[in-house]
Amino acid sequence: MSLLDIILLAVALAMDCLTVSVVSGVLKRSLPGGCIVRMAFLFGFFQALMPLIGWLGISHFQSYMEAYDHWIAFSLLAFIGGRMVWESFHPEEGQHFDPSRLRTQLLLAVATSIDALAVGISFACMGYTALSQLILPLTVIGMVSFLFSLLGYGVGSRFGGGVVSRFKPELIGGLILIFIGVRILIEHLLD
Repeated sequence: MSLLDIILLAVALAMDCLTVSVVSGVLKRSLPGGCIVRMAFLFGFFQALMPLIGWLGISHFQSYMEAYDHWIAFSLLAFIGGRMVWESFHPEEGQHFDPSRLRTQLLLAVATSIDALAVGISFACMGYTALSQLILPLTVIGMVSFLFSLLGYGVGSRFGGGVVSRFKPELIGGLILIFIGVRILIEHLLD
């Protein structure tokens, strides 16, 4: 893979991180800087980790990963999104979706990176036989996801005021997460 191919792959993988970060910025417009960096770091870390896991596990778990990765991503995103939708109609009954919580950030990081397992499998199929060959692609994937997450949060927090004043941001965010999960599921089922 050329460097351009790696960058394009990293940008494609980072789109879910960008979307979820925009939603987080709309919902929580004033997160502490450390919290924003932690969220971006977790998104970048898991986007880089999942291809490594896919690459490492191809010989032992390829059929299991390919058979279930889309269901796991769909389930996590549908659960989080469904909860956000429910809370948008029942704000007094539940604790609101809070992207500043470590648990929420971890769930979102895992959910948005599950589809990257397949990238690790493709690395093995493209002839990446040594861990040292993966350092550049995994670093680029992690850094692009980190930067897109920071950018997404900034866009959401800066321009999200209009959304908050006119719509229920938790409803919109929940529907977006459910849509991402359904898209992942449909793409894998149609392949």
